[in-house]
Amino acid sequence: MSRDMTVLSPMTLGLSRQDGPRGCVERLPSGSWRVRVYAGIDPLTHRQRYTNETVPDGPTAFLEIEEARQRLLDAGRGGQARTAGTIGELVLRHVALLAVTDTTRQRYTSLARTHILPLLGHIPIRALGPDILEDSYARLLHCREHCDPSAPAEPGHACRPLHPSTVRKIHFLIGAACRRAVRWGWLTRNPCTDARPPAARQPNPCPPTPEQAARILAAAWADPQWGPMVWLAMVSGARRGELCALRWRDFDPATRVLVIEHSIAQLGSRTWEKDTKLHARRHIVLDAHTVAMLIAYHRRRAGQNALSADAFMFSPAADGHLCRPPASVTAWYRRLTRKLGITTTWHKLRHYSATTLITTGVDLRTVAGRLDHAEGGTTLKYYTAWIREAEQRASTALAPSHSPATSHSKSRTMQRNGHNPPTSSSPTTYASPSETAASATTHHCPPQPNWPPPTKLRPAPPTAPSPCSPTKTSSPSPQATAPASIVAQNPE
Repeated sequence: MSRDMTVLSPMTLGLSRQDGPRGCVERLPSGSWRVRVYAGIDPLTHRQRYTNETVPDGPTAFLEIEEARQRLLDAGRGGQARTAGTIGELVLRHVALLAVTDTTRQRYTSLARTHILPLLGHIPIRALGPDILEDSYARLLHCREHCDPSAPAEPGHACRPLHPSTVRKIHFLIGAACRRAVRWGWLTRNPCTDARPPAARQPNPCPPTPEQAARILAAAWADPQWGPMVWLAMVSGARRGELCALRWRDFDPATRVLVIEHSIAQLGSRTWEKDTKLHARRHIVLDAHTVAMLIAYHRRRAGQNALSADAFMFSPAADGHLCRPPASVTAWYRRLTRKLGITTTWHKLRHYSATTLITTGVDLRTVAGRLDHAEGGTTLKYYTAWIREAEQRASTALAPSHSPATSHSKSRTMQRNGHNPPTSSSPTTYASPSETAASATTHHCPPQPNWPPPTKLRPAPPTAPSPCSPTKTSSPSPQATAPASIVAQNPE
């Protein structure tokens, strides 16, 4: 403190002390007065915190000092930011307290350390506002390496904008951390409420075309360890981790049902088994050709080593005691598609399964249940274009048979032949959408009872109805009537 600075208490100036010893008044060398009020213990740094306000000297200085002091006290009681911590500290503490899986926590931490901390980590919590947030969003949309749009570009550097969906994730992560700060009393309101993130873009899944799917499947058959996995991904629409977690006990060839209730998660080199994304168990009915393929695949694996019911279906180990790491699936599929010259990812096999079901007439609720979507709105959001295409095909198919001219012509013809045309009271039988889809897609691919399957395949793999829809179970083929014990022992 300077020698010219005078420290006075409120009582020295004749001011009220009804709030207790909550601060002091300092006379600055310039002649002005600084009101300093105690604001409690900082919850992050655990140090005493003070708030200050400067009052110019003058005839009414004493009254202004008392007003400033009271204003600072009211602000502290009103819930203004009670900490001098930064946004970076708040976000990291928020992520550490979230009740999420390790993989989700790792993604949030990576997002915070890559983008939030470099741009906003040093800003005090009480100074964060919508203007700062929107400036940061604009900077990320300009360049993911946080280049200044107003500064000249560095030699050899090409700005790559961050995807708007990633910027929206950053916005929601900061908003959730600020909501926690409001609950803790660190903030009076959430600054993210008034900030506007980039608009959400309409999802545009790009599944492989039927021709590309046929090429991928034919190339995958070259490796007996990968061909069945690619086939099952196309048919079932299961997620990558769910396929890696399948065990032979989850497959019942007698009922043609595949049970999915676990998933394999991976963080670095560590893998572990967990619940599915929605923590729900689902049953998927498979077509006869897929059942025959899995029976032949199990027969081949069991012919080399004894397989127990707990053995993983797609395992790098001969006895199936190890699960296949999800990262290895992605790496292998990337190499395969690059060799074929096809730009796609493993997750788009899931899109392929969904779009095939939709375009063959399967109802939206069945598709949502088969893909393990929380609600039909998610399926509608992602596959709107294919749903509209299916509706257009349906209207085109119905138009000729139900037009007035066609109906009148058919009625006249039936009357001339001595038959009465059907009336509205006549019973009419309709096939369920799932039956239509199953019959329409099953014939795209021949049965595969033996191993290895032929490499020349039709464009679309078989799909099967979901157990959610009222589908009549057809008689299984001779190759699909193996006993249920096939999952535990060699059928031969």
